Amino acid sequence: MPIARAAIDRSLLTWMLMLVCLLGGVWGFLTMGRLEDPSFTIKNAIILTPYPGASAAEVAREVSEPLESAIQQMDELDTLESFNKPGLSRINVQIADTYDGSELPQVWDRLRARVGDAQADLPPDAGTSLVNDSFGDVYGIFFAVTAPGFSDDEVHDIADFLRREILAVDGVADVTLAGLPEEAIFVEPDPAILTNLGLNPEAIAGAISESTAVVPAGSLDQQGQSIRIDAPSGSRTVDEIRGITIGVGGDVVDLTDFASVSRGRVEDPSMIIRFNGQEAFTLGVSGKEGLNIVDVGRRVDDRLAELQSEIPVGVDLNPVYQQHTVVEEASNAFLLNLAMSVAIVIVVLAVFMGWRSAVVVGVTLLLTVVGTLFFMALFGIEMERISLGALIIAMGMLVDNAIVIAEGMQGDMAQGKPSREAAEDTAGKTQIPLLGATIIGVMAFAGIGLSPDAAGEFLFSLFAVIGISLMLSWLLAVTVTPLLAHYFFKRGAAGAQGAYDGPIFRAYAATLRLALRLRWLVVAGLIAVTVVCYWGFGQVQQQFFPDSNTPLFYVHYQLPQGGEIDRTASDMSLVEDWLADRPEVVSVSTFVGGGASRFMLTYDPNEQLATYGHLIIRTETLEQIPGLRDDLDAFGRQALPGGEFRTERLAFGPGGGAAVAVRFSGADADVLRKLAAEAETRMLEATDQLRDLRTDWREREMSIRPLYSEGRAQTAGVTRSDVAQALQLATKGLTAGTYREDSRLIPIVVRMPGAASEGGAHLAGQPVYSAAAGTFIPLEQLLDGFAYSAEDTLIQRRNRLPTITVMGDVPAGVTAASVFAQVRAPIEAMDLPEGYALEWGGEYENSTDAQESLATRLPISLIIMVLISILLFGKLRQPLIVWLLVPMAVNGVAIGLLTTGLPFSFTALLGLLSLSGMLLKNGIVLVEEIDLTRAQGVPFTRAVVEASTSRLRPVVLAAATTILGMVPLIWDAFFASMAVTIMGGLGFASILTLIAAPVFYYLLFPGERRAEGRAAD
Repeated sequence: MPIARAAIDRSLLTWMLMLVCLLGGVWGFLTMGRLEDPSFTIKNAIILTPYPGASAAEVAREVSEPLESAIQQMDELDTLESFNKPGLSRINVQIADTYDGSELPQVWDRLRARVGDAQADLPPDAGTSLVNDSFGDVYGIFFAVTAPGFSDDEVHDIADFLRREILAVDGVADVTLAGLPEEAIFVEPDPAILTNLGLNPEAIAGAISESTAVVPAGSLDQQGQSIRIDAPSGSRTVDEIRGITIGVGGDVVDLTDFASVSRGRVEDPSMIIRFNGQEAFTLGVSGKEGLNIVDVGRRVDDRLAELQSEIPVGVDLNPVYQQHTVVEEASNAFLLNLAMSVAIVIVVLAVFMGWRSAVVVGVTLLLTVVGTLFFMALFGIEMERISLGALIIAMGMLVDNAIVIAEGMQGDMAQGKPSREAAEDTAGKTQIPLLGATIIGVMAFAGIGLSPDAAGEFLFSLFAVIGISLMLSWLLAVTVTPLLAHYFFKRGAAGAQGAYDGPIFRAYAATLRLALRLRWLVVAGLIAVTVVCYWGFGQVQQQFFPDSNTPLFYVHYQLPQGGEIDRTASDMSLVEDWLADRPEVVSVSTFVGGGASRFMLTYDPNEQLATYGHLIIRTETLEQIPGLRDDLDAFGRQALPGGEFRTERLAFGPGGGAAVAVRFSGADADVLRKLAAEAETRMLEATDQLRDLRTDWREREMSIRPLYSEGRAQTAGVTRSDVAQALQLATKGLTAGTYREDSRLIPIVVRMPGAASEGGAHLAGQPVYSAAAGTFIPLEQLLDGFAYSAEDTLIQRRNRLPTITVMGDVPAGVTAASVFAQVRAPIEAMDLPEGYALEWGGEYENSTDAQESLATRLPISLIIMVLISILLFGKLRQPLIVWLLVPMAVNGVAIGLLTTGLPFSFTALLGLLSLSGMLLKNGIVLVEEIDLTRAQGVPFTRAVVEASTSRLRPVVLAAATTILGMVPLIWDAFFASMAVTIMGGLGFASILTLIAAPVFYYLLFPGERRAEGRAAD
């Protein structure tokens, strides 16, 4: 029994299907996870290796190189980058896109094994390498906590309390803290007393270390029990540290007899954080994977409300970013857009097909949408921007299935057919073509859904939701639609007026007959229009992902290399004061010394540098950002000429980094810097739309090198290590032990008085202890002076080669692709020395990588789509007719984007794929209808016209409902270019379906035309 007839005869089963979709959709809506944006795996791990005292070049050569050599042997590796600065190696390991998130734990285990094996090749003074594979964790509930008037230890207690309580909230995976006050215990011996006592500073450090150490003391067995023995307790308070005694020449002296002991903040903290100008620390909360972040966020908010009575008065938790609030608002807004789209579809159907058809198709569409939510929940697909957008993208194809069945049944029943016969007749003719066309529509998105890169992972839910919704729409169209039509449509009298005898249908039929007579002129016109539109499409601006609609933007500020963190913080305070007077600014979060914790998946924290300042600025509305950003740019560049000041908008999706970037790789640092300078010059000459040019090696930094006098030092019994230790004591100090305060570990630093003072005038007179002589010798007697030189303190390597990157940004309203097109030729014309290479980065690389990954999957999808179309017809000419329409789909897209001025972004590419699917679907059903009409013995030309006329209403209605359903998305920053692509493209595609397809059919069957002519004669 045919499916449609069975759906009427066994209506109970059909009603059960409807009930499952409806109730399942409600359940899915209430239980599925919710996110702002779809998650994608950050396939990066960071390896940190300290090498105290080494220069950046030594770190690169002696630490990064051995580690990179070991890591490079991994088959899973994609890219290897290292960031080398004095005393620290930071290696970024990027895993190939072919490995998904489920495979990464095993990959990280192999990485740790490689790094562990390479430790034997590192210098003995290098620390143990730490592999951090949680680099991509997102702390979407992000607070800046201010506690004015509280002491540093009280601030730490508050932070520990908040972290402990929030970690206990159901659904919370982790809580991270940053920007807490950094303290130390400072021991500052008097140089004169030390000299008189002849006390070696190493003895002081050893005594402090021994007094604060925690060591095992064993255990004993007694009467079958094991009893642990505690070691003698050491110094557990600052006062006890002051009471440490040291043996000197047979005597015992107290530490306070020759040194002052104090507790205070370190002079150069790793990070300074402020919120609206007040000192703060940040608290980031991440939810467990797969849970509804809205529910997790509400539970966190409820717990914080409960804790208000326990949080001291004056402590404020200021939200910097609350993902659960953003997600809830975005989901509600998008659901409203979806509801508006469905309502528009129903209204259009009611106007053009009557209220009965509107009810039949509208209910089918509603059940398709809620049924899709049910299967999304079953398959663990979260409700987020892309998955909800997929429903609107698919709207045209969803409604088309139901319209074809409803329109066919309505026409047959108007002619007097019973509903069961009408259902069997209509569905029998169209269900297979509709199924094939639906599968082709799904396969149009398979290239994106199956792409393994970050963009593909980001957009996977698009493919999944479109696949689910389209297949469900077909099932409901051949079951639910016939049943509802059986109840709602009226049966007319036999021999009643034809369904296609109206004036619109007659006008279309006359137009089509004229087009068939002037077929070669029509083809020439189509080719001419297509050529012009392809030229116009080349003028459309290109973009990877559009700017975000979250009312946040960033400031990046960079002092010349070697600047102090206090100066960076002072410069940032000028910007904070300026922003405080702007009424549109809601909050300003300041980070000095590094970026914030990753509070958004697309946020990329900056490297930790004392010269780096970062602001996260929130405005009341998105529309206020452009004006504020322009004013802030002008102020920052004028008020802070000594640094590099730039602003940045948030962007949707993966990618990020500089808009335009070019990399030069080679062995010699001087050559690389010359190439970078030449590239900057060529870029500035090529365009005036490139700003904030910079390199990732930054400026060279001044260094001081003591000229060690081998002869005099050996005579005095002083080694190079003794000199280095003396200089360390005279500057940053020597860490001698650790003071334990509850869960905190506070370093104990031995340093000379005045070590924190500015300048190095005191270094020459610094005493150096000679163990051989048992006394101190002035440093100046052991040196031949000091040498000053500029050296690279930031050395970047990529795939084991020193690599310098020239980066630049573009003004607001200008796309990176347009600027890249201007600078590409001059840069690629550079004459590179032998052994040096050029490679493009920035948005071009991100976009190219995503498109290349898509291109590797598209051929497979394309082959499947072509095979399905051939199998549907069992012939070659009919599929050829359908596929001839696809290249012309770009025509309407070009017109739409050029008219609106919107760029062709990655989301617009999705719209083009959706458009191609709709065009193919309409073409398949039309060509199949012509074949069926001819099979009934209708003459060739008349069959082409009548079959095309019967498809007029479904094609026009599907186009109209889809175009109008896209209207709410025009104001969505993420989907605007995609909406225009579909609206403009579908308007032109309707002409292609109704005029071009019949003309092509008429042209590709010359034998039938001649046979018809002979019969007429």
